[in-house]
Amino acid sequence: MSTAAARTRRYGGISGEERRAERRDRLIEAAVRVYGEIGYRSATVKGVCKAAELTERYFYESFDSSEALLIAAYLRVTETLHAEMTAAGHAAPDEAARIDAILTLYFTRLKENPRPARVFLLEMHGISADVDAVQMDAMKRMSGVLLSDRTDTPGTKTAPMSLATIGTMGAVIGIARRWVAQGYLQPVDEVAAIAAQFCRVVTHRGSQ
Repeated sequence: MSTAAARTRRYGGISGEERRAERRDRLIEAAVRVYGEIGYRSATVKGVCKAAELTERYFYESFDSSEALLIAAYLRVTETLHAEMTAAGHAAPDEAARIDAILTLYFTRLKENPRPARVFLLEMHGISADVDAVQMDAMKRMSGVLLSDRTDTPGTKTAPMSLATIGTMGAVIGIARRWVAQGYLQPVDEVAAIAAQFCRVVTHRGSQ
């Protein structure tokens, strides 16, 4: 049988490519759970594979390294969160309500999903330059959602974030990181209101 035929051969109505995609998804979901419970640096490929109920050979079918899986897990978490934040913003009646709605959604999801929150906020620092670049790109996308494109063009590598945007996003993420690390001590609406103060300074300046 040719290589192409082997790739397209179906078992139980599912192609080889579909099975590989399903295994990759299982590994990503398992990584979010494992990294969220014990931390990326304490996790092993074997441990993630065990949580996914897969052998290690399937890990290397989809990922070159643990770092690649960490990035995939981070992107899974952030892309889902950014999509929800965008929807919350679009449903708001005006700018002030939009910022409140987005930040309330953001902090609510962090509290509801502590394991992804740990991956998103606490497990990505000091790993490598590649991981730092992925984080920066995610911050740009989040700034586009939250600050409504007033200071930057999100998701483009050719348009660096302004100092105002970097400061604002650093404040919001710093608040979130501290809040998660301390075990969600303050209510969601209180934390969202604190973060909103920083965002309104930048959006106000951008509207002048």
